[in-house]
Amino acid sequence: MPDRAPDSESVLGVGCPMWANRDWVGSYLPSDTVAGRELNAYSRVCNSVEGNTTFYALPSSDVVRRWHESTPDGFRFMLKLPRTITHQRRLRDAASELGEFVERFEPLLDRLGPCSVQLPASFGPDDLEVLTAFLDRLPGEFEWAVEVRHLGFHAGGSHERFLNDALNARGVDRVIFDSRALFDGPCETPEEEEAFEQKPRVPVRAVATGSQPVVRFVGQTAGASNAAYWLPWVDRVVRWIEAGRRPLMFFHTPDNAVAPSLCRQFHAEVCAALPALVPLAPAPLPAVQPGLDFTA
Repeated sequence: MPDRAPDSESVLGVGCPMWANRDWVGSYLPSDTVAGRELNAYSRVCNSVEGNTTFYALPSSDVVRRWHESTPDGFRFMLKLPRTITHQRRLRDAASELGEFVERFEPLLDRLGPCSVQLPASFGPDDLEVLTAFLDRLPGEFEWAVEVRHLGFHAGGSHERFLNDALNARGVDRVIFDSRALFDGPCETPEEEEAFEQKPRVPVRAVATGSQPVVRFVGQTAGASNAAYWLPWVDRVVRWIEAGRRPLMFFHTPDNAVAPSLCRQFHAEVCAALPALVPLAPAPLPAVQPGLDFTA
């Protein structure tokens, strides 16, 4: 991959697992933000987002058009393939559903990061040939990322090497899941209990197999507790950018209350380590969490 100096603020994408969190209204989003119109306000705080709703159902063509109109150039969506493809059909006999997904989001192509093929934990090494056959059928105009949760792909053996080699050969990113901070933290609130039950507890595999490495960082409820866990990612992201890649960092917490602040703080730390990187535009509202610099 050729070296390329960072040249815009969208080289590093930072975002949350949603854009329509009504708890952010009045703190991260303006107090007059109308329900259903949060995306434009969110796009002035973070420059990327995980589009998790597409896992459950595809939006209408009119909604996709509004998403495009509501976001600036350089904004990146990472949209998930529908669960009918990944979890119900398990990548088998899904040409019709895949075609519908591609057709629906083609108008959003200049806003898309890699589309996510999130696989269930039961999708393991025995399914590798199914995965590679599916990847070979994916349309080349889209970029793709694969998230695997089976522990056999995190054991450092031949199965993981085969997976990484297959993704690298096809320029497909491997979604990296980092939930260390979550599981080192307290489990007291209902949101923390749910996160402990549902979030994967897998080893961190910091590999880049495509042009847009994706890290899903799951932190603790208390925002200030997370910076020590993401510190190694600052150096890794700097190296990815210097190598010409455009990484995406997504920040979750059990209640996602301070997730926008975490995004901006991380971006600012990478900018401090890589002065050529363009900072995010000033945030429209101040932080509400002590100890987090939301305005950077």
